[in-house]
Amino acid sequence: MYPALQKTGWDFEIIIPIPLSQQRRVERGYNQVEEIARPLAWNGNWICQPNALQRVKHTQSQVKLNAVQRKENVKGAFQADPHLVAGKNVLILDDVITTGATVSEAAIALKTAGAKQVYAYSFARALAHSDLDKI
Repeated sequence: MYPALQKTGWDFEIIIPIPLSQQRRVERGYNQVEEIARPLAWNGNWICQPNALQRVKHTQSQVKLNAVQRKENVKGAFQADPHLVAGKNVLILDDVITTGATVSEAAIALKTAGAKQVYAYSFARALAHSDLDKI
């Protein structure tokens, strides 16, 4: 991920992993995105800031939801700490982006808290069934 991220040319200072709800974190015992973010930040000399964004609403798994349901499911799910993001260029990191609903909602929270520029990056991009016909 690091070489590909370097090639984007994005100017950011902080990597913020998409947070899990407290309930889901307890179930799993860790946040897989945070585990990806830490070494990525270290390699790029960026700051990994997992506390800059909190999930303030427990949401159901998005796996079986369509795009409209996903957007509604994550609406208002995040709150960002202005002390950590105001005036900063930040990168949201997620493991998989499907419709973009989660990173879009996270970006809204970060911009509301004063982030200057928000980028989103993921380990994988899921394709809709209709997109598979184009391959």
